[in-house]
Amino acid sequence: MRVLITTIPFAEIDKQPLELLEMSGAEVVINPMGRALKETDLLELISDVDVLIAGTELITERVLEKASHLKLISRVGIGLDSVDLLAARQRGITVCYTPNAPSPAVAELTIGLMIDLLRKVQISNFCMHKGEWYRYLGRRLSEVTVGIIGVGRIGSRVIGHLAGFECSRILVNDVDASEKLPHHPTCTIEWVSKDTIYSEADIISIHVPLTNKTRDLITADHISLMRRGTLLVNTARGGIVNEQDLFDALQSGHLGGAAIDVFGEEPYDGKLTALDQCLLTAHMGSMSVDCRARMEIEATEEAVRFMSGSALQSTVPEEEYDNQRLA
Repeated sequence: MRVLITTIPFAEIDKQPLELLEMSGAEVVINPMGRALKETDLLELISDVDVLIAGTELITERVLEKASHLKLISRVGIGLDSVDLLAARQRGITVCYTPNAPSPAVAELTIGLMIDLLRKVQISNFCMHKGEWYRYLGRRLSEVTVGIIGVGRIGSRVIGHLAGFECSRILVNDVDASEKLPHHPTCTIEWVSKDTIYSEADIISIHVPLTNKTRDLITADHISLMRRGTLLVNTARGGIVNEQDLFDALQSGHLGGAAIDVFGEEPYDGKLTALDQCLLTAHMGSMSVDCRARMEIEATEEAVRFMSGSALQSTVPEEEYDNQRLA
């Protein structure tokens, strides 16, 4: 079978994925562009591909129409907003992903971004590089109220880390209120509405997938409910926080700062780059050595299982198809 690997980087940390593919006898083509692919790029590459080991590039109905040989999409990562699942199913294309592998890295980065915002680390860094010495007064995680929207694989890990920091009050919201939350003797964890999080949290962190229900989950109307100086972190997906409304709230000083790892269009070069109080990272949530390697290995293992006729272990659950069906 012919396998196209579009995600970059790939097998730079661990060569095992390429070794697995070599042993399978597959013909392997690695992203020849050396960058994130656009739809037009994928259209040129997909026509004779049987298996796609994919990154975050858009796999649209138009692409799938061109992919007459495609039988499997194995996504390196957890987000599925870039894949037209319904069009894939209509064409008999199986889709799988690696939902657990990136969670530890994303959760840890989230905590790091929170501390950075609370202590103004990035602002001090900018000043020091300009020859300016100023000691900023900040706050500790244990002294603020943290709001977590989304308590799945990543959100629940973030809550666990916050409990370890003895964060005194954590407000959580999720569509599934049956999720079991970690317990810590010095930490109060409360299920609340999103509006309560907006109005009472000092720092808010987003951990939901991008669906028709979560697109523009946070707009100017929601930001207006937040207290002046509130901090916002998004390591989930671009499109969940309206970027223009976020820019306006930061520029006006209503929000005290934001840390954004994900964007509506990537690579990102929009308005937020002009604001020092907005900490920007290049979709790096999963980019720790161990988690990146695990994502690539798991996605490749699924591809090899498929090509050998073995049962797959991480096919996309029906609820993800339902999310797109309701769009």
